[in-house]
Amino acid sequence: MCLNKVRVAVNGYGVIGKRVADAVALQEDMALAGVADVVHDYRLQVAAQRGFAIHAATFEAEGTMRAAGLPLAGNLAELLAKADVVVDCTPKKVAAINKEVYAAAGVKSIFHGGESHALTGHSFVAQANYASAIGRESTRVVSCNTTSIVRTLGALRTAGLLKRARGTLIRRASDPWEAHAEGIINTLVPEKAIPSHQGPDARTVIPDLDVVTIAVKASHNSSHLHTWWVELTRPATRDEVLAAFRAAPRIAFVRSSDGLVALNSTVELMADLGRPRGDMWEVALWEDVLAVDGDQAYYTYQVFNQAIVIPETIDAIRALGGIESDPSASIARTDAALGLRHDFIHDRD
Repeated sequence: MCLNKVRVAVNGYGVIGKRVADAVALQEDMALAGVADVVHDYRLQVAAQRGFAIHAATFEAEGTMRAAGLPLAGNLAELLAKADVVVDCTPKKVAAINKEVYAAAGVKSIFHGGESHALTGHSFVAQANYASAIGRESTRVVSCNTTSIVRTLGALRTAGLLKRARGTLIRRASDPWEAHAEGIINTLVPEKAIPSHQGPDARTVIPDLDVVTIAVKASHNSSHLHTWWVELTRPATRDEVLAAFRAAPRIAFVRSSDGLVALNSTVELMADLGRPRGDMWEVALWEDVLAVDGDQAYYTYQVFNQAIVIPETIDAIRALGGIESDPSASIARTDAALGLRHDFIHDRD
C-alpha cells in the first residue's frame, strides 16, 4: 500500500464499475489505480475525460481500444501490478475466471451479487458482517435486493424485534441504459421458484435469518419495490419499529405526504438533490406506509439497483485492505464521503 492508502483497481466499467471508480476517488484513504474494460464506447470515453487510467482487460481488446483513440495506460496485468485490491464489475460469470488471475497476481478481490457465494466463501454487507471480512483475500458484495433485505431485516434483528419475515419483490425489467434492447412491456413475469433467490442469498450473510421471498419482474426499469410482512418477537409499537430503522445505517425515510408516492417520484427527487447520476445509495423506506399491529409489522421500500451496493463495496475494500477494523467507522467514513442521508426531506443529521 502507498502512503497509507489502499490502491484499488476496477475491472469492468459499466453500471456498477463506473460508480465504484467514482466512489473510490472520493475516499481519502484510497487511491484509484485505474480501470479496465474490453469496450471503447462512450463510457470509456468519459472515463478518459475524467482522467482515469484506462487499461485493456484482454489482449484482444487492446487493439480495438487503441484504434478508437482511447489513451491506454496498459493491460490488466499492469493494472493489477499497481493495485492492492481489485473490484470485479465484469458481466455475470466472467468473474469466476478472473478470480484465478487476481490470485496469481497477489491482489485481493471483491465480486458482486451476480456471482455465487461459493466463489469467495464469504458474502458481505457492512452493517452485518464487516468484521469477518477483515484481511480476507476475497469477498462478494451481495446483490442490490439482498443488500436491502440485510439492511432492513438486520435493523429489526439488532433491535431484538425480528422473528421471521416474508417479502414480495417487484423487480425492474432492465437497467435504463439497456431498455432499448431488453425489457417487459405491459405485463408481469413471476419468477418460477419460491423462495426466489434473494432470501437464501441473505442467509449467506446472516445464516439464521428466517426469511422467504417471492419475486415478479415488472414492466419498468427505474428500480425495485419491496413489500414486507414481518412477525416480531413481541408486540411492539410503530414508534419502536421506526426507531429500529432509524438507528440503522443506509436506510432513509420518504413519505407519500411529501409527494413521494411512487418509484419515479423518488428517482426525480434524487436528481433534484443533485445526486451524481441521480443515484440513491440508501434503502428508501416509506415512513407513512409502515404499519404495526401487535407483533406484526408491514412496510414498503424502494431499491435503486444501480447504486445501493456502492457504499458496501467501499467498505469491503477497507475490510480486505485491513485499513479499518471498526465497521461503524468505515460505514461513517463512506457515508460522509458519498453524502448518504437518513431522511431525504427532513434529515435530522
